[in-house]
Amino acid sequence: MNFTKSLRFRIFLSMILLVIGASILIAAVTIYQYSEEAEDYHRERLLRKETAIRENINYALKTTTYPVDTENIPLIFKDKIYEIKNIHNLELYLYDLEGNLLKSSKASFFKDTTNTKLASYIVEALETSPNKHYVEEFKEDGQNYQSSYTYITDSYFKPLAILNLPYIEDDGFLNKELKEYLTRLGYAYLIMLLVAIALAYFLSKYITRSLNNISQKIIETRLDKRNKKILVEDTTLEISSLVNAYNGMIDELESSAAQLAASEREAAWREMAKQVAHEIKNPLTPMRLTVQSFQRKFDVNDPEMHKKMEEYSNTLIQQIDTMSSIASAFSTYAQMPAQQDETLNVVKITKLALDIFNEDYIYFFSEEKEIIAKFDRTQLIRVITNLIKNSIYAIEQKNSGDPKIEVNVFSDGTNAVITVADNGLGISEGNKDKVFEPKFTTKSSGMGLGLAMVKKIVETYGGKIALTSAEGKGTTFTVTFPIQL
Repeated sequence: MNFTKSLRFRIFLSMILLVIGASILIAAVTIYQYSEEAEDYHRERLLRKETAIRENINYALKTTTYPVDTENIPLIFKDKIYEIKNIHNLELYLYDLEGNLLKSSKASFFKDTTNTKLASYIVEALETSPNKHYVEEFKEDGQNYQSSYTYITDSYFKPLAILNLPYIEDDGFLNKELKEYLTRLGYAYLIMLLVAIALAYFLSKYITRSLNNISQKIIETRLDKRNKKILVEDTTLEISSLVNAYNGMIDELESSAAQLAASEREAAWREMAKQVAHEIKNPLTPMRLTVQSFQRKFDVNDPEMHKKMEEYSNTLIQQIDTMSSIASAFSTYAQMPAQQDETLNVVKITKLALDIFNEDYIYFFSEEKEIIAKFDRTQLIRVITNLIKNSIYAIEQKNSGDPKIEVNVFSDGTNAVITVADNGLGISEGNKDKVFEPKFTTKSSGMGLGLAMVKKIVETYGGKIALTSAEGKGTTFTVTFPIQL
């Protein structure tokens, strides 16, 4: 059973994927929300510390005994900068307006050379900032940092120095909270997933139970018997609509079954009549030609008159037998004509079939005197006469000055081969695949059943028929069937 095509499996899988997708989406939104809150928290915390430190610095500038200018900043904050650092637990750096380090809260036995000069882009960004404030974010050794820059001014709001506060974004607490929250969320969704699995199983089973009953009824529906309606109780509105549609179809099917059967019988009779009419015309034509030939060549004083009379009689009898077999087949709804195998000489029968044609451009060739095979004599004659008649028509349509039809009979291993080649009009590329189809014809008259019947007869004996043709040059039909002794 292919589970991917099962409605029950799809319902079950959809509910499970919905729960899993919802849990993943909520987890992603939660992580994103925590990240945004962490950024807001660090930004606001740095701003609060900066505001408090600026208040301490402004207070120190108001109470100092030194002249308040840039050169005295290191003296004013000589000890005060360490006090501010201890109060706020944050390093701070003071630079002059060109970015040169004036004072740092970072204690060291050696001269600090790491932050002695601000980058020029920081000074420019601070100068061009509308609020004279600039925050730089960067990462170093896997740790996120923020570094704020702002001006220290005197009581007249004249810039004295640049205050730099480096701030480490410590997310340990927030990450711990996030991990605990995701763990609790995972447990909740695990329970929800188990509940969803159970619910999806029973829900999909309930939905598909009615569908399975309907499916079984539809499988049992037949055109040739009286079908039962589906009776399903306590089901959904959609299933009820489907059941009502099926029951309505059963009613319409029963009412139209008789009409359909009558129409099919009428069509079958019509098709049978068309085929019989076409098949009867085949023996009538050579019979007419034989009688006309007899009228032209009749001579009472001819010493071979008895022999010719016998040949003419045999030809007429064979064609009459063909018509008789067609009539018998039609009356018993069998194939036309009925197949009666006999052991015969393919070379002789082919030559006999050609004798009914008066065209002097029909040539017969065979290097073998006998090729014995099992075949219905009447049907083999019909195969040859149909092919010859098609070749004659192709030559007449071309209206060539040098018409020629060559019939060759030979054996090829275990097969007998008959070829009929003409230099007539030829068959176009578009029609080559259609010539053996029933009712296809390029003639102005005829039913288009001749070559179709030829193909059917040959294939009945395990053979095949093929053609090669060049438009405007001619066509060759090749009939091959096994020698069955």
